[in-house]
Amino acid sequence: MLKLQIFVFTILVLFAAAPASAQARLIKCKDSKGNTYYTQTPPPECLGKPIEELSKQGSVVNRREGMLTPEQIAAREAEEKRKQEEEVLAREEKRKNQALLTTYSSEKDIEDSRQRALKQAEQATKEIETRIANAHKRAKALNTEKEFYAKKPMPKKLQDDIKNNEIDLNAQKNALAGRKKELDEINAKYDLDKKRYLELTRRKSGTASRQ
Repeated sequence: MLKLQIFVFTILVLFAAAPASAQARLIKCKDSKGNTYYTQTPPPECLGKPIEELSKQGSVVNRREGMLTPEQIAAREAEEKRKQEEEVLAREEKRKNQALLTTYSSEKDIEDSRQRALKQAEQATKEIETRIANAHKRAKALNTEKEFYAKKPMPKKLQDDIKNNEIDLNAQKNALAGRKKELDEINAKYDLDKKRYLELTRRKSGTASRQ
């Protein structure tokens, strides 16, 4: 190690003492066997290897990457893509956090918003349940009318009414299932908002207390 340092020092001294017209930045590189070269022109042994340009004082002023293999290029591109995706996610999270803090000023605000959203969804649920009850009543009345035609052809209008009522009843049942799912989603959303709000405000409070 000492011999190497003496060698580098000697090279730099000779390089500094050379005429200005002959001076160019010294190049440092390593071949595939780990041998280090100091020269003004990259030697063949350093072809495709990373190269460092040194100043008169011996400090690195420029680095040039060597030729990369297809695998190295793919790995670099994958890493750059990963970093870009992380930056996008970080910006989106920051935007959501800011929006959350702007929307709510307290836990009570979150709970009040939850109750308003639940009330609207529950009202819509009750309306659907009323339509389902009415469809069942229509079905009962249509079946009573249908019995009158047990021994003779049923009018087409009655057939259509029965069919349309069944379609409407199934649609309302699907809508009711969607509304009940919405109630669960509303509670889950506000649970997450509340949890994140508490984390952000406590973190902000902790930062302020340390200052």
